[in-house]
Amino acid sequence: MSHCAVYPGSFDPITNGHLSIINRGLQIFGKVIVAVAHNPQKKSLFTVEERLDLIRRSLPGENNVEVDTFEGLLVEYCKNRGVSVVLRGLRALSDFEYEFQMALMNRRLERDIQSIFLMTDYKWFYISSTIVKEAASLGGDISGLVPDLVNQKMKEKFGLIPPSAL
Repeated sequence: MSHCAVYPGSFDPITNGHLSIINRGLQIFGKVIVAVAHNPQKKSLFTVEERLDLIRRSLPGENNVEVDTFEGLLVEYCKNRGVSVVLRGLRALSDFEYEFQMALMNRRLERDIQSIFLMTDYKWFYISSTIVKEAASLGGDISGLVPDLVNQKMKEKFGLIPPSAL
């Protein structure tokens, strides 16, 4: 699958910045696999199943996006899926440093896996899942930073509104 890229991350939660990278990745690749990392040591707001559902529901009608989950080494997941490109977004210099280290380690582990970086759209330069969660947990208005469904589900998680049937 040379025209496919894996976009890995925790996506806890998916933000409009993530959606921007996915949509822009689709302009380059025929298919993007959004691969939700399952890390049992990491405390997440949403379960893996909830994250998969939120991502799928945030991309309605997008046939060229597959949403999947993986554990362990990203390069092993890519090899098992027959994908040789990892897609990543960059916000700032601090992102570059971390992403550069990860790309070099992945390249060391599997020479055939390439990392492609897209600069985050200027509208999303300052947001991250962590910052969005922190603001939402304190009752901050995160509308416009995440899909409406994610905003709703975060308010429910933080007890700011009663659970809905969505």
